[in-house]
Amino acid sequence: MIPSAPPLTIGYSPCPNDTFIFHALLHGVVGRESGLRFAPEVLADVETLNEWAMAGRLDVTKLSFHALGHVLDEYVLLDAGSALGRGCGPLLVARQPLARAALHEKKIAIPGRYTTAAMLLRLFAPQCDNLVVMRFDRIMPAVAAGEVDAGVIIHESRFTYPQHGLALIQDLGQWWEGETGLPIPLGGIVARRSLGDEVIAAVARLVAASVRRAFAHPDESRAYIRQHAQELDDRVTRDHISLYVNDFSRRLGEEGRAAVAEFFRRGRAAGVLPDGRDDWFAGPVAGVSEGDKQA
Repeated sequence: MIPSAPPLTIGYSPCPNDTFIFHALLHGVVGRESGLRFAPEVLADVETLNEWAMAGRLDVTKLSFHALGHVLDEYVLLDAGSALGRGCGPLLVARQPLARAALHEKKIAIPGRYTTAAMLLRLFAPQCDNLVVMRFDRIMPAVAAGEVDAGVIIHESRFTYPQHGLALIQDLGQWWEGETGLPIPLGGIVARRSLGDEVIAAVARLVAASVRRAFAHPDESRAYIRQHAQELDDRVTRDHISLYVNDFSRRLGEEGRAAVAEFFRRGRAAGVLPDGRDDWFAGPVAGVSEGDKQA
């Protein structure tokens, strides 16, 4: 058991995938005997969490992999809780079809300077330099109203953009998969390096246990998810969780780690990410195997 210490600060988004993952941990369903304590969760949009990570505000936090590439001296990636996958990447949308070659002439909204969505756009279309940072839930209305020519959308917007009369220009995740053959790494759970190896390992075990509990008992988190969901439609909420929470959320595995490493490599080669340390992974959770599917 970890000796008594001040509660750890923790932050993640109010999106269904994060509240699904963290419900068991933050409500004491798992981890009661660990000796770790957590302060009340701080819920914020992903770009706010990215900016807080730049300032080292939280002990444990969700953040974009783009942002992680900037804070590797302060934070290390945990094995569980990440959002990676296929068919789940950000979408570039507009009011009407646009050619890739014409994108450099357009004003394009992005959901935060340090989001993975922003980095994928820069890798896909390096010539785009008229970028407008907006909170993710403002982008579709802004595109529909003509405030910007196009926008990169994330989260539940993936399911609802046709309702705004918008057209898909490029599925950036699909582009990444075609270029690399790997799943797209969207966001992960990190811990502050200064916590020390023992505490980081304990946090990693608890996050992994919380994920397993969420899969085994999905109804337990239903009220918590609905309390914070941006989109309250049950079908959209279910689709959101099934898309962004998967086996990579249980543990990264070799393929997940390869995807993150390639993401960092390409970002550094393109000048989007700074050169940084390569020990970005805290390591597999002890006692959890590649094929573990149980709570």
